[in-house]
Amino acid sequence: MNNLVEENLNTVRKQIELACLAANRKPEEVELLLATKTVPLEKLQTAMQAGAILFGENKAQELRGKFPLMEQYNKVEWQFIGHLQTNKVKDVIKYVTLIHSVDRLKLGQVLHNQLVKENRTMNILVQVNTSYEESKFGVAPEQAIELVEQLAQYETLRIKGLMTIGKLGATNEETRHCFRLLKSLQSEIKERNIANVEMKELSMGMSGDFVAAIQEGATIVRVGTSVFGERYLPDSYYWDESKGD
Repeated sequence: MNNLVEENLNTVRKQIELACLAANRKPEEVELLLATKTVPLEKLQTAMQAGAILFGENKAQELRGKFPLMEQYNKVEWQFIGHLQTNKVKDVIKYVTLIHSVDRLKLGQVLHNQLVKENRTMNILVQVNTSYEESKFGVAPEQAIELVEQLAQYETLRIKGLMTIGKLGATNEETRHCFRLLKSLQSEIKERNIANVEMKELSMGMSGDFVAAIQEGATIVRVGTSVFGERYLPDSYYWDESKGD
């Protein structure tokens, strides 16, 4: 089983390299983040031993459980890629270097207040609901620039770019439309030269669509199933947490 994880990881790396070459991009422009939702520790260790560095969690409680077990390994970096409830902020920022899913001003305020208490900063991405699906979180594309400008007022938040989830179960062209929309927003925000906003990163693309995402400009792809195998919980467990903030 663990050999399969390493084989899958090497296959995904090759796919990333080929996608970059097809898009006239350098492979080092794209980071592979392994989505670790429900993945057992031994699979994570195999991936890490095969050179994986970036790991992303969707759930605060899973992050809290896995972090101490992986902390012994050098160079492992954790990021948070799921919907972040405000009452989990204090927990999550203990462990991660980047939060992909800041999608509302209230969350930014809570993050800022906690970071001020701890005298530190946090790298964040603004999550945009480019597919307009009700089951997904993320600010509406029409409101994304305003949210970026509002979040930029908090000196503890380092806005590094944008994140989206492609339309689930969509055609290739529908998915690409989501990614192109995010790329367009990135360009528009860059033109505004907003203080405290870098807009370097585009986190988009998962196991089913990361090749298309790379071709459309992704700098971080979030891949789980293609490396670790099918998970046993539905997408709603990870993406629809509408109960509570």
